[in-house]
Amino acid sequence: MATVSYSHNIMDDEYEKFIRRMNPPRVVIDNESCKNATIIQVDSANKHGILLEVVQVLTDLNLVITKAYISSDGGWFMDVFNVTNQEGNKITDEAMLDYIMRVSCILCTKFGTFFFCINVGKELNFLWFHFQSLGPDSCFASSMRRSVGVTSGMDHTSIELIGSDRPGLLSEVSAVLTNLKCNVVNAEVWTHNTRAAAIMQVTDEENGGAINDPERLSMMKQLLCNVLRGSNKLRDAKTIVSDGVSHTERRLHQLMFADRDYERTADEGLDDKERPNVNVVNWQDKDYSVVTINCKDRPKLLFDTICTLTDMQYVVFHGNVDAEGPEAHQEYCIRHVDGSPVKSDAERQRVIQCLEAAIERRVSEGLKLELCTTDRVGLLSDVTRIFRENSLTVTRAEVTTRAGKALNIFYVRDSSGYPVDAKIIESVRQTIGQTILRVKGNVKELNPVRQESPTRFLFGGLFKSRSFCNFGLVRSYS
Repeated sequence: MATVSYSHNIMDDEYEKFIRRMNPPRVVIDNESCKNATIIQVDSANKHGILLEVVQVLTDLNLVITKAYISSDGGWFMDVFNVTNQEGNKITDEAMLDYIMRVSCILCTKFGTFFFCINVGKELNFLWFHFQSLGPDSCFASSMRRSVGVTSGMDHTSIELIGSDRPGLLSEVSAVLTNLKCNVVNAEVWTHNTRAAAIMQVTDEENGGAINDPERLSMMKQLLCNVLRGSNKLRDAKTIVSDGVSHTERRLHQLMFADRDYERTADEGLDDKERPNVNVVNWQDKDYSVVTINCKDRPKLLFDTICTLTDMQYVVFHGNVDAEGPEAHQEYCIRHVDGSPVKSDAERQRVIQCLEAAIERRVSEGLKLELCTTDRVGLLSDVTRIFRENSLTVTRAEVTTRAGKALNIFYVRDSSGYPVDAKIIESVRQTIGQTILRVKGNVKELNPVRQESPTRFLFGGLFKSRSFCNFGLVRSYS
């Protein structure tokens, strides 16, 4: 008679499934308990990366997380977030609450059964969902993701770029794509510590869809890689062309982390006074490492730090976040995925450097400019050339296209390191069109910034030998 044996792994897996069925994930949205914020509580079986997914969902909804409490011991996690909208008010709009409910449905696809509760008044409304057949490609999932780098591969071709930062780099990249008859419909560009990373969505100029010709794609990769490499033979440059989807901001963190942008000499990067205060110590009694972060608060700060810890293969077991004032305080009890705390001083220094880099990448120095106009091939290259001809340097850029309209954001400052001259800004606006290019903020209130190495800037430099062939077209927009 044959005997049947069961491995411990199978038994453990069945036990975990049983626990999940008996204790389904739960999300509670409470607008009564706190005077000035909406409280979102998420309870679920623990899994590495689930905390980042929760924070990512809230961040993608442009919610401001003012406080957070994190606990994930014993195979179960509970996260509590105090959130507001961009104006600092509670989330009371029914459409937004329904939006949050749909996002929560994405999370439940990992576990099957899901419990959702909204407390918007005196009565509790209980909704019970069973989504065993709901997959990650559902309409809910696709509707919640950012427009950059996450839409269907049939609509566009995605390009990931990483290389040495230098003056005029984005203009050169844009020129290559324009010559290849590609239109940049979405893009996000970061620079940090002499490195530049970008994720771009491009379409074929002729049919408006993805580029499928293998020879054309191969030429695109080769030309872009040559541009990124430039004259710097010491650092690698990479170009990846695909039709896949990803979360743009997380992917940018991953690209720059893999490129080791956190490494720098003593005279590189921010001054000590400007650098975020990050510390890591071991809590011997509890076998944790405690990470504390104090820095100026800004949008998406929590996402950036959690993203970095997750991609470095650390698990956050407990955490407290307070960002109600101008300064943000974060504290995390972490272990490596292998269960160990930080083992050496070298590892401790690496965690500190990586968290500092994650915070600094999104810092936007300079004046914010918003451009809104009809999209066309070559628009990005032409606009950035105007900036450069007026000695403006762009420190970060976000490019989006919606319904044939280009909605671009640029952070600019004077290439010499002095405050932006209001007359130059007005001259640029007259050239591009005052109704097309708008200034967000007060030019006179800009503080002087110190002189930087030219390699710090993504834009800059001047292509004097190349005329602005579409000058009349851009001016006609005004």
